[in-house]
Amino acid sequence: MTDLLSTVRRWIALDPDPRTRSELEDLLQAADGGDRTAATALEGLFAGRLAFGTAGLRAELGPGPLRMNRLVVRQTAAGLLRYATEKLTEAHAKVDNPHDVEGSAARRIVIGFDARHQSDEFAYETAEIFHAAGWEVHLFDQPGPTPLLARQVLVKDAEVGVMVTASHNPPRDNGYKVYLGGELSRFLEPDGLGVGAQIVSPVDREIAETIAQVVTEDFADSRTDAQVRAEVLRPAGVHTIGQADRDSYQREALQLLDAQNYPHRDITIVYTAMHGVGGEMVTELLSAAGFSTVIPVAEQFAPDPDFPTADFPNPEEAGALDLALKAAVEHSADLVLANDPDADRLSAAVYDEQAASWRQLSGDEIGALLGRHILDRGPLRQGWQSTGTGESTAPAIGNSVVSSRLLGKLSAARGVEHAETLTGFKWLARVPNIIFGYEEAIGFDVDPVHVRDKDGVSAAMIFAELIADLKAKGITAVQALDDIAAEAGVYLTGQVTIRVQDLSQLGQITAALRENPPAEIAGSAVTETLDLSRQPLPGQEFTEAKVTDALIYLTDAGDRVIVRPSGTEPKVKCYLETTAEPAGDAAADVSAARAKAAERLDTVREAMNNILAKGPQ
Repeated sequence: MTDLLSTVRRWIALDPDPRTRSELEDLLQAADGGDRTAATALEGLFAGRLAFGTAGLRAELGPGPLRMNRLVVRQTAAGLLRYATEKLTEAHAKVDNPHDVEGSAARRIVIGFDARHQSDEFAYETAEIFHAAGWEVHLFDQPGPTPLLARQVLVKDAEVGVMVTASHNPPRDNGYKVYLGGELSRFLEPDGLGVGAQIVSPVDREIAETIAQVVTEDFADSRTDAQVRAEVLRPAGVHTIGQADRDSYQREALQLLDAQNYPHRDITIVYTAMHGVGGEMVTELLSAAGFSTVIPVAEQFAPDPDFPTADFPNPEEAGALDLALKAAVEHSADLVLANDPDADRLSAAVYDEQAASWRQLSGDEIGALLGRHILDRGPLRQGWQSTGTGESTAPAIGNSVVSSRLLGKLSAARGVEHAETLTGFKWLARVPNIIFGYEEAIGFDVDPVHVRDKDGVSAAMIFAELIADLKAKGITAVQALDDIAAEAGVYLTGQVTIRVQDLSQLGQITAALRENPPAEIAGSAVTETLDLSRQPLPGQEFTEAKVTDALIYLTDAGDRVIVRPSGTEPKVKCYLETTAEPAGDAAADVSAARAKAAERLDTVREAMNNILAKGPQ
């Protein structure tokens, strides 16, 4: 306990935020006085440190090294700065033209933030640290979407990009995402495919080690205490990412449209920003694209870090779209669009005439519709990123391994290259020649040339183009899905989720499955098992960077089951997929196949619930 209290005292001395200092001081005083509850609270707050990984940081706001706060952000920024500087120095000695990695031209960072609690403070702290080190800093002038920041990494040819956001996490969370670009990215990944994308291993580990060095030095230097400031001001002398950049994003997004072959705009759209930062950019983009009837959900349009109408501001959560669906009924809308709070994801709902009700589409259904639309149209933009090594430059469609296999089947039927990647847009962004990529967790990128991450803003516009075209042809989105099934087969997906209290349990569940793998699932023999902690995806090279805790089971019945711990939440996800081949192209044939696959999906779901409920033995 003495060591713990000493650590807490040093942390307090380093903490620049009077709010979190005060919280710790109160707990420290109580623990010093023998209050066991306070001591237990401190033990929990100082039981480790937030792990910096490929997703950066994400956690609840609060004091101490296991929470998101200004000291954790300052140490993270300092470690990131040191890492980038050291790598650029190393590059200087190895590149043909050292001038490329010298001076401010190769010392540029772009920083964005959303509207969550303290997002602006964390961004300002980061900007101050890099600016003080002589870097050229470009900083949002107001809360904005993640795809706008991702775009700026490329626009500004920045070495580093930081986005402060916790995406669709609960209101008390915040996070810190890191992108690399410019000469730094090209030095670390000579094929150039990582420019503008989020980091992957081993870069995440190397940055984490550098952050740890900064922390050790902070604690060792007892002469240096923090300057306590209640208010974090925007640093002077930094450049602004502002209206001109938002206008530029809009102009480029509008270039994706095909007004000649897809001119229709006669649809009514209900849109919700989910209390996030996408509202103005999305509604203005839709209006500029010619969609004149866009009805925002007023209660959820303005950014609000408390998310008063959504306890869990994820459009996929049950009830999250209730207000939007109510508005859709009131206005006889054709389409509901929804972003998550940082607008990098997109959800959609359509009216199902057969069921006589509104239906929220799954990420896989949106991915199939967008994918076929892009296969029909062709690449929305030229200039996609290849390795430049003389390999194939044919355009490719991609999706993550936990997404449906349907788009791969459809791409093969159309003679278009298809890539399956590990989970995370950091991998989809690195697919050579990619023109469209998606993840089942409602992440879509319709413009990989300009945004090397998921982008719920431009995807909203292209999905609206798609729905308007279908309406003009007298086809519903549900009928379009049946058309895709008639061409490529029925693929139905679902999930089983196991929530845990202790994060250590995440690895225990998959470890137990490795120890006792299922020989059959729902009465069908497991014909193939793939362990992504030891094996690559089919046709790919296995590297340290691609080690991931995931298990894939294929069965004789054509089922696929994937089990993996979530990368951002305390739960284990089990992704299910069943298939059926329609007897013919008729609607009745597709309906019969869909019913068969749905029945099988229920059976597989029950079986996996039973298998996972056993837990570690």
